[in-house]
Amino acid sequence: MRKLIITVGFLFFLVACSTKRDSFLSRNSHALSTEYNILYNGQIGLDKGIKDIQSNLKDNFWERLPIEKMQMPQEESNTPRPANANFELAETKATKAIQKHSMNIDAKERNPQIDEAYLLLGKARYYEQRFLPALDAFNYILYKYPNSSKIYEAKIWREKTNMRLGNDALVVNNISTMLLLKQKELKKQILSDANALLSEAYLNLEEKDSAIAKLKLAAQFTTNTNDKGRYLFILGQLYQELGQKDSARYNYNAVIKQNRKSDRKYLIHAQVRKAQLFDPKAGDTTLFLKRFNKLLQDRENRPYLAILNHQMGAFFDQQGQQNQAIKYYTISLNKTKDQEYLMASNYRNLANLYFKNAKYPIAAKYYDSTLVKLNPKTREFNKIDKIRKDLDEVILYESIAAQNDSILNLIALTPEQQKHYFENHIEKLKKAEQAQRVLEAIEKEKQENIARNSAAAGNTTPIVNQAIGLPPTRPDSKTGSQTNSSFYFYNPTTVAYGKVSFKKIWGNRSGTANWRLQNTKNSPANALVTAADSLQINPQTVAEAILPENHTTAYYIQQLPTAQRTIDSISKERNTAYYQLGVIYKEKFKEYALATQKLEQLLVQNPEEKLILPTKYNLYKIYQITNKEKAAALHKEITSQYPDSRYAQILNHANPEALSFEGTPQNVYNAIYQRYQEEQYTTVLENLETAILQFSGEEIVSKLELLKANTVGKLQGLAAYKTSLQYVMTNYPNTEEGKKANEILNYQIPDLEKITFTTKETFNWKILYLVGSQTATDTQLLEEKIKKWIASPGHSNIRYSLDSYTATENFISLHGFSSETQAKNSAVFLRDNKAYKIAPKAILITNENYKVIQINKNLTEFLQALKQ
Repeated sequence: MRKLIITVGFLFFLVACSTKRDSFLSRNSHALSTEYNILYNGQIGLDKGIKDIQSNLKDNFWERLPIEKMQMPQEESNTPRPANANFELAETKATKAIQKHSMNIDAKERNPQIDEAYLLLGKARYYEQRFLPALDAFNYILYKYPNSSKIYEAKIWREKTNMRLGNDALVVNNISTMLLLKQKELKKQILSDANALLSEAYLNLEEKDSAIAKLKLAAQFTTNTNDKGRYLFILGQLYQELGQKDSARYNYNAVIKQNRKSDRKYLIHAQVRKAQLFDPKAGDTTLFLKRFNKLLQDRENRPYLAILNHQMGAFFDQQGQQNQAIKYYTISLNKTKDQEYLMASNYRNLANLYFKNAKYPIAAKYYDSTLVKLNPKTREFNKIDKIRKDLDEVILYESIAAQNDSILNLIALTPEQQKHYFENHIEKLKKAEQAQRVLEAIEKEKQENIARNSAAAGNTTPIVNQAIGLPPTRPDSKTGSQTNSSFYFYNPTTVAYGKVSFKKIWGNRSGTANWRLQNTKNSPANALVTAADSLQINPQTVAEAILPENHTTAYYIQQLPTAQRTIDSISKERNTAYYQLGVIYKEKFKEYALATQKLEQLLVQNPEEKLILPTKYNLYKIYQITNKEKAAALHKEITSQYPDSRYAQILNHANPEALSFEGTPQNVYNAIYQRYQEEQYTTVLENLETAILQFSGEEIVSKLELLKANTVGKLQGLAAYKTSLQYVMTNYPNTEEGKKANEILNYQIPDLEKITFTTKETFNWKILYLVGSQTATDTQLLEEKIKKWIASPGHSNIRYSLDSYTATENFISLHGFSSETQAKNSAVFLRDNKAYKIAPKAILITNENYKVIQINKNLTEFLQALKQ
């Protein structure tokens, strides 16, 4: 019987293990093994892998949250991403289930768990960002198992994969079709997932209205309260982006009402977003503060104190209560740990506060900290970086102005006043250095006492106690040893010593806030004297020990400049700094009060003549905004006293609409620049005059002015070019064009001014014919003769060009002569040969000398030199 039972059991086992027999026992045996062994362990691996990703990724609430909370990290390099062992386990288990337990009999799968194995396989590949293999797995389920209970879940995962591959339109089409045909058959969670997927696809396609409609359905049907909180929060963000504040508040309130049903992070950030929508002019600020203070005091909100304090700072910032705003921004910074953008926002807002108060050096430091925390690829980074660079100039010129003002003010004092000023300065230095020396002595004494106490063992404690007025330490009643502890407040000896040391330095103080400032009798300054006395330090000895030899009035007075040339140079540098500051405050920061102050002060400081008119013009532009009466007075002054100036021309053209150019300023500039490249310099100059008047006050003017300077140089020579560049540099110092003009003046102009006529032998000669305009009949006739001569045999190496010289004169230049003799013979032939009979006088010149006359426009000087 035993043998029979074993044999029958073995046969049953063989039948059950077979994947080729479609029997009840085989189907259920393989299904059972697949579900409760292989797929169970695979699902555990998948869940662990998802948890790993979630632990490393955090939602960025400063941006619109993605609808799918499981976002894969973006790869920043081409290096392969290390594989996740948990996802590998899930894929291995799914593959094993398919290979060992699939019962594909008569083209039909008999194991009901294999579709779930393919679903697990696709999910594992999806989370490993292997989207094409994942798509294969999901498509196989749809193709092979059309009646699977997981068919709709597989469809959703397939479309999630398609969306990852950028096929958003395909996702919309497939999911919409599924919802249209099968909506009544779908469970609530499937409906929610499908609508959430549709919403994200619509967002990728920039169709926010459709995305909102689908996301509402997703929030309505979901059975996961955490997902519901996320969907409602994203709805609030979308409405906020669209400017629909009431709808945004409604959804944020819905998140808040969920309370503990969803993650706390959604509730806190919903409160923050709702606070961003708060209008202090129309809302109840008292109720707002009460609600927000309650959030700050709630112990449960400790992980979110950084963002809550930041928003509180933003509220006071909006109210104009700058001290309170600074307080909360600073608290937020101290609470922030790993939130880079939150730190950047705090730094940025603090920088903006100091910027508004014209505390530019402090603002610059906060902007530096902001840039360290921001992503360099963002627009916000570029904007703040531009402001920060502008502040460099402000800090530089403010420093120059302050330093030179100080020097000039000291020079203006009488000798007695100078002596008195420096005596006061030296006295302050002595007090500061003496206080520092006393503090160092106190610190040294403290360290020595600590060292003595440390060196003394437990048996010396009674001696120390007796020295500071304490009774000997009582032995412990149980152990017989003296009570001792390493913690400060458990050691009466150390506590007593601390009290005595504190009293020596600070005197008697009450245990309340701001105890250091409670009375002047025991102020820190007096405390130092008390401490010095208690330590038996002679203040006079301290003062003498630290008094440098150069702490005399003579040391400082002898450093003041006395030569008038040096003083004038300091004054000139100071005035230039004032002008630059005025223009920067006006043009870049729109700080008209500061700009007016600097420019008005400049006019009373006897500035150079070249600064007076630009200063008055800039003041006129400011007064047009701030003071119409002063603007009218300056308009009259400029047009009457400087009628021939460029500024008077600009002011007299009060109707720019009468000018002829149409289109954007940049298009006008491009059109003029095209003519410049075609060497139509006379036309360019006329167009530039018109465009500068038309676009007065716009950013494009500096570019037009620099182009005008270059055109003037082409037509009028180096001296006029230099003057025009100085105009650009003076009037547009903070633009790229102004800096370029300054660079040319400092580095290129000096080299060009050194270029003079030369008699050096050369193999490059030209023949010049001075002619009128390019369109003149004589010019065109001469040009035809030159072309005819060059086309004749023997002149293949000769070429000609029509070169501009001045506004009314041009050169027809023949190039390619290797010697003066060759050029002279050719000129004589062209003059005497009856086929050409060229009447204008030929000018023979080397390439080097031709450059000189084009740079300086000094042809007359060159011809005079030839005669001599």
